[in-house]
Amino acid sequence: MLVKVFGSAVFGIEAQTITIEVNIDQGIGYHLVGLPDNAIKESSYRIAAALKNINYQLPGKKITINMAPADLRKEGAAYDLPLAIGILIASSQIKTNINLDKILIMGELSLDGSVQPIKGTLPMAIKAKEDGFEAIFIPKENEKEAAIVSGLSVFGVSHLNEIIDHFQEKTFIAQTILSEDELFAEEQDAFLFDFSEVKGQESIKRAMEIAAAGGHNIILIGPPGSGKTMLAKRLPSILPPMTIDEALETTKIHSIVGKVKNIGLIKRRPFRSPHHTASSVSLVGGGSYPQPGEISLAHNGVLFLDELPEFKREVLEVMRQPLEDREVTISRAKFTVSYPSSFMLVASMNPSPSGYFNDPNSPMTSSPQEMQRYLSKISGPLLDRIDIHIEVNPVPFEKLSEKSISEKSEEIRNRVVVARKIQSGRFQNTKGIHYNAQMTTKLLREFCELDSDSLQLLKTAMDRLNLSARAYDRILKVSRTIADLDFSQNIKPQHIAEAIQYRSLDRDGWLG
Repeated sequence: MLVKVFGSAVFGIEAQTITIEVNIDQGIGYHLVGLPDNAIKESSYRIAAALKNINYQLPGKKITINMAPADLRKEGAAYDLPLAIGILIASSQIKTNINLDKILIMGELSLDGSVQPIKGTLPMAIKAKEDGFEAIFIPKENEKEAAIVSGLSVFGVSHLNEIIDHFQEKTFIAQTILSEDELFAEEQDAFLFDFSEVKGQESIKRAMEIAAAGGHNIILIGPPGSGKTMLAKRLPSILPPMTIDEALETTKIHSIVGKVKNIGLIKRRPFRSPHHTASSVSLVGGGSYPQPGEISLAHNGVLFLDELPEFKREVLEVMRQPLEDREVTISRAKFTVSYPSSFMLVASMNPSPSGYFNDPNSPMTSSPQEMQRYLSKISGPLLDRIDIHIEVNPVPFEKLSEKSISEKSEEIRNRVVVARKIQSGRFQNTKGIHYNAQMTTKLLREFCELDSDSLQLLKTAMDRLNLSARAYDRILKVSRTIADLDFSQNIKPQHIAEAIQYRSLDRDGWLG
């Protein structure tokens, strides 16, 4: 008897429907075809044990299973559940009146028949809806992320017996109903870190506000203990809330790596902070079976690289293309996948190997050779993609001992949201551009026109401070954001003057 059931496979951040044909005939053997990996080939052992432990059996006949399309590689143990159901129906051990052409089934089986969570449920559910499926049966732990997709009936399965009883109309699984609007409207303001906890550092807070308002990459330079990491961790608390589209796209990426079990929709912008020993594959993604890396997991959020020069240079260099294109493409001999990577880069570094460059109160010094070796790890092209360089100085005791409370993140975020709305209106007719940091050269000429005073100030600053040519566009973008925060339609000299202050590395000539 031939039976068709349907599953799904994830490639990149998109899914593709897989047709699983189960045929049982005279003879002996278990034949699985259609480019399955080892985890799928081992499914026969898991299925046999699970069926026996719930008083069913693997038929002692010739079982042939085809997974189509046959030219696409399938991987993982998530096909256990559809394979088991297909075998039970094809061997007439269970009968059902349910139209199998309208449902999609995915789940990993334990030997006792319990159903384990899987990765990539949200892309699978989205594709199922697009392909006209009416229902999806997935592990109980994944039901919330699948229920985000409206118009698709979602059933969370915790044991093989449950779906068997549902198909035989003995006991029905309750449908998971989740309102996307209600879920997205849940509290987003209760951040673990708040800028009100930061004493002093008003100029740094201002730079962080500008970075958040324009989506600018930022690097913090200062000695150990000056508060670089503390400030970076508070940046997400002033970023604007995610839109529904951003939340869905972010959740899809995290679903692929199995990080949204029992969560549903990710409502907060991600904050990723990989260790400096991270490899290039872990940072940008890849592997034999490509998975998203840290830069994709930070999509629509923040990627924080603490102690930037401690990262291997080749690891940092692979970020150059994703920072420019806001997408990373991973190519293999037989396929190519792309992952979105539109994130804010926040980096921190000491000014020297000892951490106390030009500090008269510290006896620790570094030789010119040590300084050159330390700073050469950050290439000019990488620095070219960072808009704001800001020096972070230690907070004096008087500030630390103050009892007054600093401005709360919520107040800063309100200003950031208003500035982002101004930018959304400005770029509403420009595809793929949403905030100032994304402006192209053409858009810079259109929206960053300078009057004669501003132009003269910028020219003087570049000559006297020996600013590099790469600083020109960055200053224009940052000054445009400062003007937006100031509700100014035009860029004024004071906006240019402030933006110039945020090019410390260029001004000091540390990187040539």
